Amino acid sequence: MKGEMAHSEYGLWFLVILNSAIFIIFAFSFAKPSKSKDWTSFGAFSAFVIALFTEMYGFPLSIYFLSPWLESQFPNINWFAHDSGHFWEMIFGWKDNPHFGPFHFISLAFIFLGFSVLSSAWPVLHGALRSGKLATTGIYARMRHPQYAGFVLIMFGFLVQWPTILTLVMFPVLVFMYVRLALREEKDAEAQFGEEYRAYAANTPRFWPRWRRPSHSGNASGPGL
Repeated sequence: MKGEMAHSEYGLWFLVILNSAIFIIFAFSFAKPSKSKDWTSFGAFSAFVIALFTEMYGFPLSIYFLSPWLESQFPNINWFAHDSGHFWEMIFGWKDNPHFGPFHFISLAFIFLGFSVLSSAWPVLHGALRSGKLATTGIYARMRHPQYAGFVLIMFGFLVQWPTILTLVMFPVLVFMYVRLALREEKDAEAQFGEEYRAYAANTPRFWPRWRRPSHSGNASGPGL
């Protein structure tokens, strides 16, 4: 019975490919990776997206693995129904369409915010690549690494919407990787811009935006910060 339900509601590999491609291309249009470190961060994000949609539409590995516990704790839920992948709506007893559930809307808010951060960062980064100056305007006046923050927000939004064992394991690993990349970029920027970058870094948080007016001044964008 489980196999029949899983087969009828999963195994939709066309949707795996289609949704993965849409989000990866959409993110690519904002991130525009050019250097090896950019491709590393974008590739890690792409792997997360593929893993997510593989379980969402292809093969529900996490449901199979956790089904004995889930069925004992929540016996009235058909965990092999596709909508049951909206885990939080299920365990908190949301009775209506989970796509209109509170956690689904929370996840969409994080995803939208993440893409908004990416779209705000790219024009500044593009100007940096052409001018070779330091990023201190736009969203870079609020945080030093908006692109990495954007990727993390999007991934967190997907975790809220459709948590899986693999993506839950991948998320902290990818966050750690982004932090490492950010620290490496900061060393490169300090070597290139010296005191100008140190003054900028002293006034601008890495990932958490500062909303007060910046006390430093700057007139261009910088490489990947």
